[in-house]
Amino acid sequence: MTPAPLILIPGLMCDDTVWQPVMAGLQTAPTVSAIQVVDHGLSRSLTDMAQRILDAHAGPLQVAGHSMGGRVALEMARLAPERVLRLALLDTGHLPKPAGEAGEQERAKRLALLAVAQTQGLRVMANQWVQGMVHPDRLRDAALIEAILAMFERKTPAHFEAQIEALLARPDASAVLRAWTGPLLIATGAQDTWANVAQHEAMLALAPHGRMVVWPECGHMAMQEQPEAVLQDLLRWLA
Repeated sequence: MTPAPLILIPGLMCDDTVWQPVMAGLQTAPTVSAIQVVDHGLSRSLTDMAQRILDAHAGPLQVAGHSMGGRVALEMARLAPERVLRLALLDTGHLPKPAGEAGEQERAKRLALLAVAQTQGLRVMANQWVQGMVHPDRLRDAALIEAILAMFERKTPAHFEAQIEALLARPDASAVLRAWTGPLLIATGAQDTWANVAQHEAMLALAPHGRMVVWPECGHMAMQEQPEAVLQDLLRWLA
């Protein structure tokens, strides 16, 4: 295979911080010509985020997305399947916001966090958010938690509002997974309570040729929590 760019897509309020623990290793992959971590800016829809990436990079791409970034990666595959060579979907999901009471509860929880960000600041909000986002044992890892809080503080409440809007309007990507025939990695942390194992098993059922990995002792922030394991699985995917 001719080397192609590797596009790394961060999730909600995240930046290259989440990918840094694995980037040096990924650069050694012979199939990778360059690595780019994208910035969603103030995009208010997953489709717009995906189209911005496609517009900014010519030719075929290898795409890995984490959390919300996995949903953006699926949108790229829907918009331009001929340009996406392979997909890695980490700690993510494929279904739209649920209907009825469950959907209203999700909206209310997201908007409550936005209100905290707007009135008390992003660090206070992020400190609440992170409690359920890493393996419980890692909540005592001061360096990890500070890296996450500082990352959120580099954004603004306007970024948070835009990305919440995008996630609440997320499309159903089931058809994208059913149609996907290229290399596919589906992976999550065993203790990821936001994007749990069953959610990833459901994605694999739609694309059974994919490879699924569950990282032990790992929550939602997989690249930061278990970088060596994540790197090895990404290198296998790239090979």
